[in-house]
Amino acid sequence: MAARMLKRVASSQQGFLNLKSTSDSANLISGRRKRVNKNKKKNWHKHSDVHDVEEFLQDVRHQERTTGGLLSEKPDDSLFFLDLGQPKKAEQKAAPLEGKRRKGRASRPLRIDLILQHDSLVPPPKDVLAFQQPNAKKLRRIAQKAEQLAAKGVVPRRQKQLLNRRPVERTAKKAVTEANNNPDRDYYDMWGQETTNTADPWYLQQTGKSRVKRPEKLNVKPSVLPAVEVIAPGGSYNPDFFSHQSLLQEAHEVEVKKKKEEDKIQRQLAVNREDTATEETVLREQVEGLVEEENEEAAAPNDEEGDVTVGGITRSDKKTERQRKRERAEKIKEQRRLAGRRHIDQRQQLFQLRSIKASIKQQDQKTKAKRKQRKANQEAQKAQPRRLGKLKFQSQDLEVKLSDELAGSLRQLKPEGSVLKDRFKSLQKRNLIEPRERAKFKRRLKVKYQEKRAFREIT
Repeated sequence: MAARMLKRVASSQQGFLNLKSTSDSANLISGRRKRVNKNKKKNWHKHSDVHDVEEFLQDVRHQERTTGGLLSEKPDDSLFFLDLGQPKKAEQKAAPLEGKRRKGRASRPLRIDLILQHDSLVPPPKDVLAFQQPNAKKLRRIAQKAEQLAAKGVVPRRQKQLLNRRPVERTAKKAVTEANNNPDRDYYDMWGQETTNTADPWYLQQTGKSRVKRPEKLNVKPSVLPAVEVIAPGGSYNPDFFSHQSLLQEAHEVEVKKKKEEDKIQRQLAVNREDTATEETVLREQVEGLVEEENEEAAAPNDEEGDVTVGGITRSDKKTERQRKRERAEKIKEQRRLAGRRHIDQRQQLFQLRSIKASIKQQDQKTKAKRKQRKANQEAQKAQPRRLGKLKFQSQDLEVKLSDELAGSLRQLKPEGSVLKDRFKSLQKRNLIEPRERAKFKRRLKVKYQEKRAFREIT
């Protein structure tokens, strides 16, 4: 009903033009109206005729798409023109050249371009989000306030700070790189010291042009020992007598120390003679638990008496108010006595300033001596191998020759030890690698020996 009334109102207006001739004005006024209960929602679409409204809206969209708006709103000049007939041809124009004709044909747009061209005159919808500005009201309010302050002649605080800043002195010029073929350029020393970079360290760090600072811990060597240790003078092929004897003494002390350690292990593993089993001890172990002792029977009545005495619980009497007051007074008296004694001791310390100063001085000397000893121990520890793994470092055996094995010349000298083993032990001693031992090969399967026929025939 509402749609039909809307259509009638629109068609009754003077400026509305209907482009479609199919719509008949006689159909607007229908015959007898059908009575339908429209209180129910299911009857709204079923018994509502909106066909005329859809035709009207479609006609409006068609006019906007083809003419760019409603025809009733267009001026007369855009809709009508004055037909004066064909113009009189005064002169016959010269025939156009072939080149111009071809050029005119070529300038026409292609049919496919005309098909793909946008033919609707309805302007595209305005993108509201493209024209929105975040915090527009706040920025507008700030701009208005700035204009008001500028009109009053007040300078904002931020602008004052910018004006008060000192100008940056830019006297440094860009370094111009000289050409390689310039004979007057400075000589570059490859082995000389590196030139210090005067650029900003933050800029060099962010651009990756500066190297990462090497930690100082990596510059410290793990040991102060030299890479190659020089052997004692007694290890020469033709040593001095005393030097050779001192080296032999050192080797003898090492062997004695090893012997003591082995003897200690043997003593710990040895069986004590007193712990060896005899016939008497074996018989006592066999009979133990079978013979009843008389002491157990005698101990039974004593246990009963003990139970009676333990069963009685002594109960302390409750203290009276007088006893509690006496204990409180004694406690306060003891505290006062201790406080007085402490005060007397503090006064006596005034007369002991000399002895106190002497004790403080002695304590400082002990502290300095301990610090000095600790520092010496730390320096000595640097020359010792550290514990880097589960195995302890074991020094290499001294390569020494006995007195009867000495040779008078290098031709008769027999080599001892191994250079590879010596270098390996040196790396362990200087804390470069951890102490290691040779991996033990464990055979999974037993070795089977088979006697072949050829070998059996020989034997």
